[in-house]
Amino acid sequence: MSDPWVALEPGADPAERVRVLRRAHERFTVAGTVARPVRSVVAESWRRSARARVSPEGSGAAVELTDGDLGAYRAEHPLARVMPLFRELMGTFAADGEHLLAVCDAQGRLLWVEGHAVARRHAGRMNFVPGARWAESAVGTNAPGTAVAVDRPVQVFATEHFMRRVQPWTCAAAPVHDPRTGRLIGAVDITGGDGLAHPHSLAFVQAVARAAESQLALLAPPVAPDGTVELSALGRDEALLLAGGRKVRLSRRHSEIVVLLARHPEGLSGDELLCALYEDESVPQVTLRAEMARLRRILGAELLRSRPYRLAVPVECDVDTVERRLGAGAVAAAAAAYAGPLLPQSQAPALIRLRRRLADQLRAALIDRNDPDLLADWVHAPWAEDDLVAWRALASLRPTPPVLARLRELDTDLALAVRRPERAR
Repeated sequence: MSDPWVALEPGADPAERVRVLRRAHERFTVAGTVARPVRSVVAESWRRSARARVSPEGSGAAVELTDGDLGAYRAEHPLARVMPLFRELMGTFAADGEHLLAVCDAQGRLLWVEGHAVARRHAGRMNFVPGARWAESAVGTNAPGTAVAVDRPVQVFATEHFMRRVQPWTCAAAPVHDPRTGRLIGAVDITGGDGLAHPHSLAFVQAVARAAESQLALLAPPVAPDGTVELSALGRDEALLLAGGRKVRLSRRHSEIVVLLARHPEGLSGDELLCALYEDESVPQVTLRAEMARLRRILGAELLRSRPYRLAVPVECDVDTVERRLGAGAVAAAAAAYAGPLLPQSQAPALIRLRRRLADQLRAALIDRNDPDLLADWVHAPWAEDDLVAWRALASLRPTPPVLARLRELDTDLALAVRRPERAR
C-alpha cells in the first residue's frame, strides 16, 4: 500500500488498520524503550490527523493572527478574563519547571504562550507561539488541539504526537466551557519536556480549567438581569418555571403550552397552538382559550400576552441548553444537561416530535463520540435502558460480560416482538 494512512480510513480492513497503527507506534517509539500499546485517544487522533492530510514531516503550525489582529482578538475573548487566574495557578509552575503555559481558543489557535524563556525559544522554532493554529486538523495530535477536538482533557506524551518535530515535547490540556451555556470556548495547556510525563500533569490542568469555569461563572452577570425566565422541562412531566425569584410548578397542559411558546418567541396563533397541542383536530378554540386564561392567572398578564399568544420576556429553557451544547460539539456537557426526555408523558404532537428529535440527536452524538463512559451513562439512565442501538455501540467499545449479556437480552426481546405479529396472522 503506497499510502499506509489510507488504512485508517473508515471501512478499511480492521486487521490492516491494526498493523498500520502498530508500525506507526514502533516508528514513533524511541529506540531502546519498551513499546506500549497505542492508547485509544491517540489512535483515534492519528486517524483524524491522517484523514486531514497532516504530514508527519511538517515543520510546524501556521500563524494566523499577528500584531494588532491578535491583540484585538485576545482582548475580546472570554478567556482573557481568567488569564490572571491561569498565571496565578500555573505561572510559577511553568517558569520553575522550564515549561510553558498556553491558552487556545475553540479553533485551536494559541492566544497566549508564557513561561520559561528557553522553552519559549525552543517552542518558537515550530511556531508554538501566540496566533498560531494548533488545531488537530492542522498539525495533528497535540494536547491543546486534540482537547478542543474531543472536548475532554488530553495528555500527549512525546512520540504520541503526530508530527515528528513535536515529539520532543509532552503536553496536557483541558477544555474550558462557558459556564452559562456549556459552549466550548478554548483550552488551557501545559507543555514541556519529560517532567510532564506524569498523570498529575493532566489532573493539574483539569483542576485549573474547572477553576477558570468557576471564575467565569462568578464574573458573569447575575441571572436574568433583563427579566429572562428559566424553564426546566427535561425529565419531568410538570415543568418548573423560575421568574423574578418565584418558582412555579406548571400543570402538564400548561407545561406543554409554555414550552411551545418558549420555542416560538415570535408567538403562535390559536390555530397553531391547537395543532401543536391536540391530536384531535375537533378540539374547539374555547378549550384553548380557557387553558390560556388559567395560565395567565398563574403567570400574570405582564408575562403572557395574546394575539398572538407569546411570552413577553426571553425564556432560557433546558432544551435550548442541550441543543446549543450539541451544536457547539460539547457532547459531554450536553449529556450532563440532559435530565431526561422532554415532558415524557406528553402526547402533544409537537412535543412528541421535539422530544424524539432531541433524544435522537444526543444519542447520535454520543455514539459518534465513541466514549464508552458517556455511552455507559446513557444506557444506564432510566430512559435509555432499552436503547438497543446505544447498547450495541457500547458493546463495540466495551465488550464486558454485563454489557454483552444485556445486549443479548435486548436482541432476544426484539426477536420475540417480531415473531408475535407473525403468529397473530
